[in-house]
Amino acid sequence: MYQEFYGFREKPFALTPDPEFFYLSETHWTALESLLYGIQHRMGFMVVTGEIGTGKTTLGRVLLEKLDEKVRTAVLFNSFLTEGDLLKVILQDFGFSCRGRSKKDRMDALNLSLIERLSWGENAVLIIDEAQNLSIPVLEQIRMLSNLETEKEKILQIILMGQPELSQKLQSPALEQLNQRIAIRHHLLPLPPAKTEEYIRHRLRKAGAQENITFSRSALKSIHQFSRGTPRLINLLCDRALLAGFMEQTHRIDRGIIAQAAQSLKGKEKGLSAGILPSWPARLIRWGLALILMFLFLSAGAVLGNDSIPSRERAGNLPGKQTPGLDAQACAARAKPPSSTPAQELREKTTEAHKGGHSE
Repeated sequence: MYQEFYGFREKPFALTPDPEFFYLSETHWTALESLLYGIQHRMGFMVVTGEIGTGKTTLGRVLLEKLDEKVRTAVLFNSFLTEGDLLKVILQDFGFSCRGRSKKDRMDALNLSLIERLSWGENAVLIIDEAQNLSIPVLEQIRMLSNLETEKEKILQIILMGQPELSQKLQSPALEQLNQRIAIRHHLLPLPPAKTEEYIRHRLRKAGAQENITFSRSALKSIHQFSRGTPRLINLLCDRALLAGFMEQTHRIDRGIIAQAAQSLKGKEKGLSAGILPSWPARLIRWGLALILMFLFLSAGAVLGNDSIPSRERAGNLPGKQTPGLDAQACAARAKPPSSTPAQELREKTTEAHKGGHSE
């Protein structure tokens, strides 16, 4: 809807794991290089973990593109497999055939096929996404796959990708042998504020953005506050923000538009921070407290004003009491009788002069 308005060739913040839009942050670069190294040197088990939306699936897609044609791959996205289905699905994804149906038949077929590819100079990589959902019996069966090896090297490299729960599951005593065989571990971290800005600009450029679309500094800061640097949440916020900007026919995305986008996603997306956007109950409480404080302040001012400067009527109703706030001299000045008339002053001066003459 907004692509034509902003001049994009395609949506810059789609949620699909497109390797073309992959932003190689430090944490993703480290993970990618570590996996490539582990595959090249046939190190066996590797584990990559990260919170939801940190880019594990996209990392896996990029990894597949980096591998040369002599690396045969199988990728499992269904992590709710049973023990009976695991070997069957692996064989199918590698393109290997198996005549038997028993677990032993399938294991033997996989072993023979991998050894044959090894003789051709090929390597084999198995990637399992959302591996935190694998049951302990299935993980134990995967451990058995690591026994597929020659005297010198592993013939199957296994990469488990999942949420942090995967690391916790691997600490189980039942999986101690598997845990000890893991050669490479990496945990994907969220993007820091500066990298969040780079990530947004990177995706805008990839989508064909020109100079007619800008995100203000405060908007970029708000995006990081709301998303905590999680790429998936950044994409959601920016997509909603661009839609809101299109509705307002503006090419400048500011902090207010980001707040609107966050409000529309609130309660719908796990991990979205409250950021700078208070909830409606919180805002009502703040407004209520502000009104109460204002009322108390005005009331106190009215009371203090009445006490410090009483009216003449109130003073008259309090005989024998001094007016608060006034000292004795002031009261005496108020009680001084009115000045004499000009005629009286003249007579007083004449009398004083006459007396003065007699005294001399």
